[in-house]
Amino acid sequence: MHPQLSRPPTLSTIAGYELQAAGYAWDAICAERRLGMRALSFMREDCGVVIDDPRKSVLYWFVPCGTAPEWNLPGTTALGMGQHLVVPPQQRQQGPGPHWHIAPGDSRFLTPARLLRSSLQAAGARDCRPLEAS
Repeated sequence: MHPQLSRPPTLSTIAGYELQAAGYAWDAICAERRLGMRALSFMREDCGVVIDDPRKSVLYWFVPCGTAPEWNLPGTTALGMGQHLVVPPQQRQQGPGPHWHIAPGDSRFLTPARLLRSSLQAAGARDCRPLEAS
């Protein structure tokens, strides 16, 4: 949590969703769903919670506060201070709409930024390999 700033109020929305401010207790990293699903295979039990937004076809990871300003990985977007994320209720683990791919309580909350970066890079590199001749 940012030491000098108090967390702004959370705005509750329809069906128990909450609009929460990034940059206080966490930042978030957004990646295209296909890339994100491949990255998950590299993370195992060290991955924190993950939101799946099928409407946008993206996944969101929660990372330590302060990660967003330094994040510069192509194909991803960082959400930090001044940005918000729609967070589903804890029991929402399937669509339609945003839901938990990895729900709170199933694992740690935050994903280590270094682990997320290396997993996304490895997942992206897999796409760039030339096809082997048969």
